[in-house]
Amino acid sequence: MNAKVIQVFAGIAGLIGVALGAFGAHALEIMLTKSGRTDTWDTATLYLFVHVLALLFIVQQKQRGDSNSRLSWSAGLIMVGIVVFCGALYTICLTGITKLGMVAPIGGLSFMIGWLLLALAVFKSKYDLPY
Repeated sequence: MNAKVIQVFAGIAGLIGVALGAFGAHALEIMLTKSGRTDTWDTATLYLFVHVLALLFIVQQKQRGDSNSRLSWSAGLIMVGIVVFCGALYTICLTGITKLGMVAPIGGLSFMIGWLLLALAVFKSKYDLPY
């Protein structure tokens, strides 16, 4: 996966994160409070933003010339995690379909494997990070 695809996905995901964060805090505040899903919405938004930052770090590594395939796999898995984990949580909040909670762990596992591959890619990289 090339850096441009990752950057475009991160930009769109960041935009969606801001929009959904504001939507949850304002337009959906009463509904989320009544359903007890405010924390779920906040978790989805937090995870979305944290993983957007991870994607941008991956792009930085790729642009430094590190062509390690672990970086591409890491980005892909993190992107899947954003869609599946965050998407499932947002959908649960909006629809009340709690059975989607069975899908969220797939996204969570994608996040974890993505982070592991990122750590391995950086560890194996020939480039040192500047301090």
